[in-house]
Amino acid sequence: MITLTEFFSLTFSQPVVLVIVILNLAVILVNGWTDAPNAIATCVSTRACSPRRSILLATVCNFLGVTIMTLFNAKVATTIYKMVDFSGNTQDALVALSAAMFAIVIWATAAWVFGIPTSESHALIAGISGAAIALQGGIAGINGSEWIKVIYGLALSTVFGFGLGWINAHIINRVCRNMDYRRSQEVFGKAQVVAAGGMAFMHGAQDGQKFMGIFILGIMLSQGSADTTVAFPLWLMILCSVVMALGTSIGGMRIIKSVGMRMVHLQKHQGFTADLSAVICLFASSMFGIPVSTTHTKTTAIMGVGSAKRLSAVNWQVVLEMVTAWLLTFPGCGLIGYLMAKLFMAIF
Repeated sequence: MITLTEFFSLTFSQPVVLVIVILNLAVILVNGWTDAPNAIATCVSTRACSPRRSILLATVCNFLGVTIMTLFNAKVATTIYKMVDFSGNTQDALVALSAAMFAIVIWATAAWVFGIPTSESHALIAGISGAAIALQGGIAGINGSEWIKVIYGLALSTVFGFGLGWINAHIINRVCRNMDYRRSQEVFGKAQVVAAGGMAFMHGAQDGQKFMGIFILGIMLSQGSADTTVAFPLWLMILCSVVMALGTSIGGMRIIKSVGMRMVHLQKHQGFTADLSAVICLFASSMFGIPVSTTHTKTTAIMGVGSAKRLSAVNWQVVLEMVTAWLLTFPGCGLIGYLMAKLFMAIF
């Protein structure tokens, strides 16, 4: 396990490692202000919590999610570390990894500008996969046994997220049908704040671990190591969680409006149901080391809750925009990663 002192020494002794660190931190920062707002979107849209307090809640819970979950279960980070092959020439490998990070920053920033809740998780996976293919000159750059977990994650975040949202919405409606409406909304308003905190916690647990996997990959490459056993030091957990929390504190109202306001008009009990459903899905995925998209999971849970009321309750035009962005992420960011890796290796 690398110490913080060794990390600083390594970073400032090799310029390409410094570039990787800076770009990785930039991606984490962008993730904090583009992906993390999904966790609190419903909480803000139902007015269970103010935007400022919700962002503070997400900031704290993201921090806790990265650190606490990784201490007990770092399977997601390990999957990301092992899913691509950057072996071979060390200089080319580090340059290709830098190109992948650069591609992810471009993709994520463009999505934020247009207010589209694209998945930084899938952008990360696509970017490093494209760069690995460029480095190895073919599909050999991909570790199929680990990459298949991404496919599982796609299915899980879509089907499980939607299904849980739909089922839980019907259960809660049935349980609370005889309750006084005003009183029930007060109860669910408080419960939704807790559920939003849980959603932000699981966002940190999933996405924070993905970026730690990239950090360790860069460190191992710089040392010429291909060791498949990896340990994640506490200082790295803190570094990733702090930067992600900083990004979250910047805000993300564009994403909040797209997810929590434009797609489905939710009431407090529905917002709670969507958050609870997403938390369950994300927790199960993390325990099995499956890298899922928090964006997909949360938005499909919201769709499920809205559809439980009636299909017309969902703004399917907004859904179409999101799905289009999701479908374009893998080929789009993967191609950018591939081209950037080829360009960077040719220049450097």
